[in-house]
Amino acid sequence: MAGARAWLAAARPELTKALHTYGAVHLRGLPLAGVDDVAEVRDVLIPEATPYREKATPRSDFGKGVYSSTDLPASQRIQMHNENSYTLTFPGLLLFACLTAPEAGGATPVADCRKVLDGLPAHLVAKMRSAGWLLSRSYSDLISTDWKSAFGSEDPSEVERYCADNLIAHAWQEDGNLRTGQVRPGIITHPITGEEVWFNHLVFWNEWSLDEELRETLVDEFGRDGLPFHTAFGDGGTLTKEDLAAIQAAYDAATVRETWQVGDLLLVDNILTAHGRDPFLGDRKIAVAMGAPVELSDCRPTVEPAASF
Repeated sequence: MAGARAWLAAARPELTKALHTYGAVHLRGLPLAGVDDVAEVRDVLIPEATPYREKATPRSDFGKGVYSSTDLPASQRIQMHNENSYTLTFPGLLLFACLTAPEAGGATPVADCRKVLDGLPAHLVAKMRSAGWLLSRSYSDLISTDWKSAFGSEDPSEVERYCADNLIAHAWQEDGNLRTGQVRPGIITHPITGEEVWFNHLVFWNEWSLDEELRETLVDEFGRDGLPFHTAFGDGGTLTKEDLAAIQAAYDAATVRETWQVGDLLLVDNILTAHGRDPFLGDRKIAVAMGAPVELSDCRPTVEPAASF
């Protein structure tokens, strides 16, 4: 690994330049045999870590600040998104490393968010520019994530302080569970390149992205206000199925993918580029690290973040 670390350190300025140009860089043939190797590479390329805040999907902690990409079922496609787009401080850089390649599928597709923004209908861009987007979460021990896991605390007062400090509306339910709501801008500007991008989880957690049978079951059981995740425009305006299809088409047109091989490394500028996951067969172990924290306030948000349901 010493030779690989030295090469990466020397190449880091060029890799950064490529990231600002293309949004993502895929490297092949590195000697990545385990988590320790990934941590060593991370320390060279992303020396300043970013904690995983407001956890939303299951991950395994491999140690040394390295995690699984996700522990969601292999058959489930993960929609395109920017990591932690709903937090006030988010990772500027993501690192994905292939330790075990799947038998089939399982790529980590990436989409240039500058192209996504350019490919969207004007009315959706105008709506997002003026209103932002709303994320509502209902935490539960039965489905999705419980609030203790999401906030990394068993102390309700500590969670309340976090919500107050991070502009998140919160309400405790009769069963002891938590409901939160936050408005965030869906269009921001990269603090270094000065380019505007589409940056959000609007489609990722919208009810129309769910399997139709699952959506109907969840809505019937919990109501829209009780869904584990629910998104809308920041003024409460709903996202229609037609809107979702238009956004998905813009993502698809901007998406590229590469089949994973052991030793592959994917660097992602989390502002310029969204990522997802294709369904797969067989074992798959993609390790993830994140860092280079960015403050939302440094990204010229078109809408100020707010606590709201």
